Amino acid sequence: MAGVAVSTAQQRVQVFHRNSLYNASGAVSISSTTPMTVFCDFDGPIVDVSERYYSTYCQGLDAVQTVAAQRGTYTPLCRLSKSQFWRMKQERTPDREIAMRSGLQGNQIDFFLEQVSEIVNRAELLHQDKLQPGVRHALTMLHTQGVRLILVTLRRQTQASQWLEREGLAHLFTQIRGTSDDSFAYVNLAQHKTDLLSGVISECSWRNPGAIGTSACMIGDTEADILAGQAAGIPTIALTCGIRSQTYLQSFQPTAIHANLVAAVYDLLNTRRLLASVMA
Repeated sequence: MAGVAVSTAQQRVQVFHRNSLYNASGAVSISSTTPMTVFCDFDGPIVDVSERYYSTYCQGLDAVQTVAAQRGTYTPLCRLSKSQFWRMKQERTPDREIAMRSGLQGNQIDFFLEQVSEIVNRAELLHQDKLQPGVRHALTMLHTQGVRLILVTLRRQTQASQWLEREGLAHLFTQIRGTSDDSFAYVNLAQHKTDLLSGVISECSWRNPGAIGTSACMIGDTEADILAGQAAGIPTIALTCGIRSQTYLQSFQPTAIHANLVAAVYDLLNTRRLLASVMA
């Protein structure tokens, strides 16, 4: 009977491998014994920034109209709805094209883009960011299972730390690593994320050799997260609850795609449990 039980468990693991995170070429696999390390992005997986970004877009258009009125001209606008705007952001539509589709032209576009860049990180708008549904539960699950949870974000580090402290979530993270530049998060360059993740991994490995091992992954909602994880040689989990669509994310070939952090965490922990049952 014991042999049958192991065989059945092995079959379940094989099915799980085909349909979940750890099915990418077999080069990187999860260990059932090595402590797991999860590197997680902030904006998107943990925080819903859609309201702040849409508000920034609207304020940028208002600024254009104000200047036009001061000059005695009229600028007819085609203001996008929030759903239209967010869908374009998820498909990686350039801000310049969004401005054009909103009725702006010529120098108005450049002025609009300058306004958006200046407005988006203003302190008075940050309260519009909301915790994604189920995130508190997902992070608590990782913590209680002994997972090393490291935040790797292009947000200003003090800003991310304060936000997590306010939400009572900071203690769930082994480490919070961000930047010192307010513009990095909105621009979201892959090289910035790659350099940041590489630095965190190097530091973890130096302080505690083998800390990363074969049980690490990168969770994020943009191509920057996927490319950073791939450059580091670890599995990547893309989430569609953020600022990129599933179709767009698939083009970067992440190891797995999930709807949100809750689904990703259940996948991770269930895989680990299945592997542990086979090894037992």
